[in-house]
Amino acid sequence: MTAEAASPKPESFIVRIKRQDGPGQPSYWNEFEVAYRANLNITSVLQMIAANPVTTDGQQVRPPVWESACLEEVCGSCTFLINARVRQGCAALVDELLERGTTITLEPMTKFPVIRDLIVDRSRMFNDLKRIKGWVPIDGTHDLGPGPKETPQQQQLRYALSRCMTCGCCLEACPQYLQDNQFVGPFIFAQTLLFNLHETGKELKGERLDVMMGPGGINDCGQAQNCVKVCPKEVPITEAIAHIGRQTTVHAVKKFFSGR
Repeated sequence: MTAEAASPKPESFIVRIKRQDGPGQPSYWNEFEVAYRANLNITSVLQMIAANPVTTDGQQVRPPVWESACLEEVCGSCTFLINARVRQGCAALVDELLERGTTITLEPMTKFPVIRDLIVDRSRMFNDLKRIKGWVPIDGTHDLGPGPKETPQQQQLRYALSRCMTCGCCLEACPQYLQDNQFVGPFIFAQTLLFNLHETGKELKGERLDVMMGPGGINDCGQAQNCVKVCPKEVPITEAIAHIGRQTTVHAVKKFFSGR
């Protein structure tokens, strides 16, 4: 007996969406019945609902809104809670979700202000990238000759760190990251390490580590490791936290004895 025969798919399924008409507005729920088709992802489901936004009790409502861009788990914009788990809508397959029941629940992330429905304001993430100067400083764009050499091990680590798509999954799962505190969160530790390891990028290493020493920096990390479990790109966050912890300690000692 095949798996398909053993687990027949329903003719339709229910999608519950937590909605909010605007910032600071009260939230409410809408339920929609969606006809089953094979190989749907959640983004496709939202498109089907938007094309005919009629709830299960027959009410015509405005189409739900969400963000999406790449549709291949690269941009991170379609990140929200799917059955209470933070992930990307483009990568969440309905066939797998229906193995656990015939109702799918969609909610916006809780660690960011809601703009509307499933869209949240992730500006804080990008502002924190500015705080740590998450870029490689260059003086002009003329030919400077061959770049600095890296070992294969350095390349492998930096590539893994560079896979971060600023989606916010790690922050949603982190118990230390709250809307009303200054904690920069796990992704910033990974990005700080990424640019500190770059031969040109480390020109700004001291300034980045000053941020790591300050409020909301590495000392506020509670080592819960939830971030590692939910990262869709398997960024080596644990390794980044360890590296940044050591770099920050060395930086603090040097500043103490230099008086700067």
